[in-house]
Amino acid sequence: MFFVVIAAFIVGYALIALEHPIKISKTATALFLGVTIWVLYVFAGESIFSATGFFGNFEHFKLLNPDKGFIDFVTKHELMEHLGDIAEILFFLMGAMTIVEVVDQHNGFQIVTNRITTKNKSKLLWILSFFTFFLSAVLDNMTTAIVMCALLRKLVANKHDRWFFAGMIILASNAGGAWSPIGDVTTIMLWIGGQISAVNIILKTFIPSLVCLLVPLIIISFKMKGDIANPSSQANIIDSEKVVLPRKISLLIFCIGIGGLLFVPVFKSVTHLPPYLGMLLSLSVLWIVTELLHYKHPQRRAYTCTSIISRIDTPSILFFLGILLAVAGLQSMGHLNLLAQTLDKTFQGDIYVINILIGLFSSVIDNVPLVAGAIGMYPLSVYPTDHSFWEFLAYCAGTGGSILIIGSAAGVAVMGMEKIDFIWYLKKISLWALLGYFCGAGTFYLLQMLFFA
Repeated sequence: MFFVVIAAFIVGYALIALEHPIKISKTATALFLGVTIWVLYVFAGESIFSATGFFGNFEHFKLLNPDKGFIDFVTKHELMEHLGDIAEILFFLMGAMTIVEVVDQHNGFQIVTNRITTKNKSKLLWILSFFTFFLSAVLDNMTTAIVMCALLRKLVANKHDRWFFAGMIILASNAGGAWSPIGDVTTIMLWIGGQISAVNIILKTFIPSLVCLLVPLIIISFKMKGDIANPSSQANIIDSEKVVLPRKISLLIFCIGIGGLLFVPVFKSVTHLPPYLGMLLSLSVLWIVTELLHYKHPQRRAYTCTSIISRIDTPSILFFLGILLAVAGLQSMGHLNLLAQTLDKTFQGDIYVINILIGLFSSVIDNVPLVAGAIGMYPLSVYPTDHSFWEFLAYCAGTGGSILIIGSAAGVAVMGMEKIDFIWYLKKISLWALLGYFCGAGTFYLLQMLFFA
């Protein structure tokens, strides 16, 4: 059964990658895969633990609930625990996407796009990539990717060109999130767990993350030749169908929306509550404001969250659900723990090789359980706070997901919003993302040897 589960996961991912040739939605495949993994878990019974050697959770459950069986353990403990974590991500994503849609409906992003006057594709690529890189460090990579995709639609009309820009937004979002303690879920985990400090993670990973961005950016910018005929033409066509709102209202909604997104990491730091609650709080404030602003507007419904929330990309959210369910199943069955142990035994604690491989695996498997497994395997007594192992883990887990479009939350969000083909990304972006990943890793190693050894 151990190999059946692995085979099911590989086949599922292959079908997702071949979405366009086989004409089956990746969302349908991901949901089927997620449920199938848990069905196999139940059918495998306790024998799955013999294959992985991962007995801890089940034994603890039996001690606390001696009258409960394996099915109760899976359904009432493992599945519900993971469902809570998954729901946090989904509600966070729904809140962020709704806020972006509200700002867009009020022409808020024109405040930014009107200031970007360049028509040169290469120059625009550099501007958007660096803006994304630094914004991601303040927000988080997934939220930044959603915001930047909304901006991108106002600037680039050609679908082929926009996919290249969107690919760089994924790379820049993940690279920007890797050097900030609040830029990625994994860095937040390491920061809260005491493995890293805010100042140290910035000092040690900023330059490697920048290199990780610059290498593919330089290469792809050479492919982006010529000018964009009229960057705002598409936005003008769309906006012409709507009632023109006063500029002060657009500015107000833009400030509340972006301010609400920036408020989320502050909310988490102050209250220590999950980020999705901060996102929902920001959404609720924006919702109330739009209701009051358009109380007497003839097209009131079009500008309030009640209508706008129905336009968010539900298939992308369900795709997230399926993928996260599948990965959670592998984690519960001990496959990811077995992977971490195998890496440690095979490479005998070589922190650079282990972390590079974790980064590569994170392009297929969500980086959160991989980092959680590393935290569980290596207590602070082995690698104390601010040890290079943790900083390099943050870099690798944060940027490795860019290698495949489904390897990061930012990638999945952009894939859903722009309908980017998995194979297209693999052919046009993955190689340069991989090159940037290794160049950044090499930079980290050199800096460590020269200045931090």
